[in-house]
Amino acid sequence: MLPERVLRHIDDNMERYTDELMQLIAIPSDSMTACHAGDVRKAAEWLLAHVSRLGFKGRIYETPGHPVVFAEMLSDPAAPTLLIYGHYDVQPEGDVKDWHSKPFEPVIRDEAIYGRGASDDKGQLFTYVKSIESILSTEGKLPLNVKLFFEGEEELGSPNMEEFVSQHKELLKADVIAVSDGAKFSKDRPAIEYGLRGLVYMQLDITGPKMDVHSGVYGGGITNPATALVQIISSMRDGNGKSLIPGFYDDVRDIEPRERKQLAELPFDAACVCDLTGCCKLVPEQNYTFLESTWARPTVEINGIWGGYCEEGSKTIIPCSAGAKVSMRIVPDQSAEKIVALFEEHVRKVTPPGVTVKITRHAASEPVIVSQDSHAIKSAKAAVEYGFGKEPVFIRSGGSIGVVLTMKKWLEIEDILLIGFADPEDGEHSPNEHFRLENYYNGIKTTAALMYNLAQMRKLEEAMPIAEQHTHQHNIQE
Repeated sequence: MLPERVLRHIDDNMERYTDELMQLIAIPSDSMTACHAGDVRKAAEWLLAHVSRLGFKGRIYETPGHPVVFAEMLSDPAAPTLLIYGHYDVQPEGDVKDWHSKPFEPVIRDEAIYGRGASDDKGQLFTYVKSIESILSTEGKLPLNVKLFFEGEEELGSPNMEEFVSQHKELLKADVIAVSDGAKFSKDRPAIEYGLRGLVYMQLDITGPKMDVHSGVYGGGITNPATALVQIISSMRDGNGKSLIPGFYDDVRDIEPRERKQLAELPFDAACVCDLTGCCKLVPEQNYTFLESTWARPTVEINGIWGGYCEEGSKTIIPCSAGAKVSMRIVPDQSAEKIVALFEEHVRKVTPPGVTVKITRHAASEPVIVSQDSHAIKSAKAAVEYGFGKEPVFIRSGGSIGVVLTMKKWLEIEDILLIGFADPEDGEHSPNEHFRLENYYNGIKTTAALMYNLAQMRKLEEAMPIAEQHTHQHNIQE
């Protein structure tokens, strides 16, 4: 429960908080497109200036890629420290014709903010900034120590975060990590995530003749790179969604009966997913449900494919090159490095003679599972229920946030809270991405309540051994 004056401050300032979020969304911080590198830096500088005005001490840290924003407010050495992670970079806008409004000119429509990054992850990141502002404006200090860690490369797979985190362990030292870069279970049901799939993202470039050549003159006598590509990628999975890459499943941790029961009890609506995606039928992996397949099983997917003549009319050629981007989602206890090696070995083995294959690795991040039973999770559960008015369900996510496992490994922090405030319908990575104002408001309330709950958690943990000791002494006297 929040102090009444904090809640009142949130209510009184939501219009300004919304305007400020729209200012951040308007910065086209697309980390994938080279021409937007300056905009990514601009977003980092904007965030640092914003939190500095609240009293945080911080700076921008350079990486070989895009910068990191770090800032802290250490109010009490005896209080726990919360490390808040988010990312300010966004996906490319895609085809602007598919948007109903310009991606980087955010607008409010149907009680939601529309714009690239509104949901993933600027809106969710900003819930923490605004809850902090409301607490500071009314209470004068935070109930615990807070560190902010905002990244500019998450959409690239966080390629430089392993080095950054490993070199700044003391800087990032904390008791609990909070990450809000995901979604609720449904529009009407909040959730806390306890698992993320890892990601291996590869690119194949197939080359054959030194130029496009006549398919009548040379067809049947040389290897067609596009045909070779089809052969390669079709060898990676069968018609039931199972990977055919040898060794792919060797280390997969199967779903425990207790967890299968927990997932089966969730109010999953297949028709709603079909309606949302426009798919006429769901096709989960054989012997697994849709939720099990998308949350707890590994996959191989083609993300893009190109080659040959694709314009109007016909052009009878054998293309000189073809290519594809392939992603693999992995689960505990698979290793990203091992999957990369298996993928490369398989591709080279099945590549037909007469063409050359170039394999490029774009991302490799590990899966992660966190406890559902810690004091921090209980604090988060109470905060979400307060903020959204409903008890959250526990879910896994099929997506990946590579830096989560990086932080867990290098900082040795077990309490990692994965709390998504977006709706599944928000269109992350898609045209017309949006973030409902209701979720923004409830997210601010939730993150504010979380800070108070975590501050109380330390007091409970410190009191517990004393209570146990008193009980023990009482039993001896009896």
